[in-house]
Amino acid sequence: LFLPAFQDLFGVSMVVPLLNLHIRSLGASPTVAGIIGSLYGIMQLFSSTFVGCWSDIVGRQYSLLACILLSALGYFLLGTSTTIFLFAISRVPVGIFKHTLSISKALLSDLVSEQDRPLVIGRFNTASSVGFILGPVVGGYFTELEGGFYISSFICASIFILNAGLVWMLPWREENTSSSEHAQGTKSNKVSENFSAKANSDLRFQSVATGSVTSDSPFQSSWIQTAVMLKRIKDIACSDLWDIFLVRLLMSIAILLYHSNFGLALEERFGVKPKVTGYLISYSSTLGALAGFLLEPITRLYQHNTYTLLLHSSILTCTLILLYTSALNIWTVILSSTFLAFSTTVGRTCIIDLELGFGGNQASGAILGVGQSVTSVGRIMAPLLSGIAQEFSPCGPPSVGVGLALVAILLMNMNKPKYCGNGKVRLKTQ
Repeated sequence: LFLPAFQDLFGVSMVVPLLNLHIRSLGASPTVAGIIGSLYGIMQLFSSTFVGCWSDIVGRQYSLLACILLSALGYFLLGTSTTIFLFAISRVPVGIFKHTLSISKALLSDLVSEQDRPLVIGRFNTASSVGFILGPVVGGYFTELEGGFYISSFICASIFILNAGLVWMLPWREENTSSSEHAQGTKSNKVSENFSAKANSDLRFQSVATGSVTSDSPFQSSWIQTAVMLKRIKDIACSDLWDIFLVRLLMSIAILLYHSNFGLALEERFGVKPKVTGYLISYSSTLGALAGFLLEPITRLYQHNTYTLLLHSSILTCTLILLYTSALNIWTVILSSTFLAFSTTVGRTCIIDLELGFGGNQASGAILGVGQSVTSVGRIMAPLLSGIAQEFSPCGPPSVGVGLALVAILLMNMNKPKYCGNGKVRLKTQ
């Protein structure tokens, strides 16, 4: 699974930096290019929850293969896009089904124990991050060739087809290997018990649906699957997980605001050239990828207390963004960027682990899908907040980010008894 994750973002990062340049070369105005880009984000916002629920119902292998192949179709169409209309059409299958990494994380959650989950997901994020670092270099090389964008798109589509073959060869089995953790599972809190009961109800409903597939028409089977999906989404919406998702939203916006005008702010504040800014961004991305290897000793140090680790990493992130905002020289910026790469990686892994701990394996796809939707909302809100804040100061966006991070930290402190008991995180019993 680590290899497809690396190849996934390697192929995508070859193409994504060139999208705006390509659509402008087709004659699109900046407004049209922005609308098409926004439509892609909106499709991701609404489809992630449904695709995640769908993976819980039909199984990880089927849903992962379908998402990979349909994403390959989208990038293949992108490689044939000689008009603005074809370009827009090519973004539809990718916007709806490019949730391959989320489903892979849900599969990893099915396969490993609760204690090993942060470490495995951290390494998974590292593998994908390395692909995202190397992809733009290769894509930039092809850009210098005639028809380079089309070559990059076809290579990306080929990589997704290769990933489909790798996923197909995985040794699938029905039982959950993490069920061995049942004997040592901790007591579930009220949130987990309620959600577990709803998930068990979904499983009974799903078993009826599975049994009816052999005798009923495909249309009726699809209707039953849709009903299960809607019921599961309703259960998540009515659960007490709102504070976890709110913390994820606030921290996502804070980090996005930090990155939103990073290059422009460095140029205005310290006269840093774009080339140096690019080196600094690559440096931070590389450190963020390497941070995945430090999760094992860190989680052992915290005795696998995911909630406390998330709280401390959020406090560190907030402090580092504040340090960047008040920096008087470029060396302070480099210092803050160095440690921020580690704190954001740890925080991102912890919030996913906390979500999965309460959702359990029965609804891991749905939980991750909702989490992706929450992050998509942050991506929509961050540019607006950044634009307004930059009207006042180049340091405006990260200053707003500090305020949002403080709200998230206060929210976690207020709900600490809900997640912690006797020094340990109360995750859902497997």
